[in-house]
Amino acid sequence: MTPALLAVAEQFAAGHAVQAISPLGNGLINDTYLVGSADVSFVLQRINPKVFPEPQRVIHNLSRLAKHLQQKPAGSVCLKIPELLPASDGHGFYQDDLQQLWRALEWIHPTESREHISNDHEAAQVGLALGHFHQLCSDMPADALLDTLPGFHITPGYLQHYQQLLAQPLQVAKDAEFHECHAFIQAHQLQVHVLESAKQRGELHSRVIHGDPKLNNFLFKPGTNQIVSLIDLDTVKPGLVHYDIGDCLRSSCHDKQTNQFNLARCQIILQQYVLAAGDFLSATDYDYLYAAIWLIPFELGLRFFSDYLSGNRYFRVKEPRHNLHRALALFALCNSIQAQQQALQDCILELRRI
Repeated sequence: MTPALLAVAEQFAAGHAVQAISPLGNGLINDTYLVGSADVSFVLQRINPKVFPEPQRVIHNLSRLAKHLQQKPAGSVCLKIPELLPASDGHGFYQDDLQQLWRALEWIHPTESREHISNDHEAAQVGLALGHFHQLCSDMPADALLDTLPGFHITPGYLQHYQQLLAQPLQVAKDAEFHECHAFIQAHQLQVHVLESAKQRGELHSRVIHGDPKLNNFLFKPGTNQIVSLIDLDTVKPGLVHYDIGDCLRSSCHDKQTNQFNLARCQIILQQYVLAAGDFLSATDYDYLYAAIWLIPFELGLRFFSDYLSGNRYFRVKEPRHNLHRALALFALCNSIQAQQQALQDCILELRRI
């Protein structure tokens, strides 16, 4: 633990002596630590200003969400949402000498995150948890929250950024893997507008979304298949629920050994989602579910490839071509989804009848 990090942690320790600070999790964006003392432990995070240019908006949304959930009838909230802890000055954040913004969150323990689904019971829990979260937020006006990440999940914007990168001198080799990514994007670029165009036509509407409900943001009770918490709420904001559903299925149904999409697992997650969400989805929401299931992996692949072209500035990487290989894996996943399009659409048709 460095003196600077200790000084930040002490701002949230409520007078307790900090005994240990250790890295926590494997997130790609924020720096996250577990802070421990003899009496209390909590999660400390530096909000990445390159990703969240106005980090106070993140704090605002977390506070608004907490107040909304506190008003729910006793026993109706089945997910533990980490509580935002106050700094020594009473604010929900602390700004250090370098003007970096830090916040502390309740450590929900004992829990564990999982990088892949091992059985159908886990898959069912993922669908139930996301559906429950959306149902809890269904009566919260989307405009009660601020946009913490302008442009996030707006796929046409990512495509435009990619095209701008291509127009500049590139610092990477135009090798076979480069051309494979480039050709895939070129072949599918007309599909990137499907959700945003539907929103502009009034067929889809913004609601409160989690923004990043990938599998390892669901916390399980150790040794069980039960999900007890949903974390990483920095991206809670107004948006299309299709972003959440698509991203959840991308992370939960992607066989990373083969880059195949697990259709059976997808069916379980969606069935349990609908059961938990109730009448949350409209008829037109169902109409665009398949598009979201395909589009969100494509979008992330596009973002990974763009980050590779720009020098790996956004996502953390283990080696220079890491983002390139991430993109290739996601484009292969898109091909697997497309190959199962009819089966997915049949599944969605069945969901309407639940």
